[in-house]
Amino acid sequence: MAGIQKLLFPFFLFFFLCAIVRLMSKITGAFKVDQKVVYPSQGVGVITSVVEKKFKDEKVPYYVIYLDVTDMTIMVPVEKAEELGIRPIVPKDEAQRALELIGEEFDPIPSDWKLRYQMNLDLLKKGSITDIASIVRSLYHRSKVKELPILERKLYDSALKLLEDEVSYSLHKPRDEVENLIFTRLESR
Repeated sequence: MAGIQKLLFPFFLFFFLCAIVRLMSKITGAFKVDQKVVYPSQGVGVITSVVEKKFKDEKVPYYVIYLDVTDMTIMVPVEKAEELGIRPIVPKDEAQRALELIGEEFDPIPSDWKLRYQMNLDLLKKGSITDIASIVRSLYHRSKVKELPILERKLYDSALKLLEDEVSYSLHKPRDEVENLIFTRLESR
């Protein structure tokens, strides 16, 4: 019997350590402190810490995210981060692809501003950099045809700010240089 225990001990130890790793990743989540992340419709931020707060008699881990653009700190439950669309900053090649996308041809967008607004709002909530770039591209060119309604103008401004911020962080370029790149590509069509 003692021989079987000696043989099984490494397996039990392995499973115990795996359980600890799973528990730790649940507490700290997929993101690390000092990591830059994108919070769709809010902007680019930095995770300053992971804290536990009591909620309904349970300790719940939260990311504390500082958004530099708005000078705001927000707390997001670790378990809800993915659901809310929080994601890491894209790599350089994806940022470059987003810049290329805004200079490409695109299909016409609906003339009904309410439908167009809802479509673009849904894209913004999804939060990928290519979705954000397509919002900027379509609304920029639509604004050249006719002035955008106020809600759509705000959506355009938010998407443009998000695109500028993320590309700036990803390519390690100043924001004004990225802004010039974006408008140069938009005007090239």
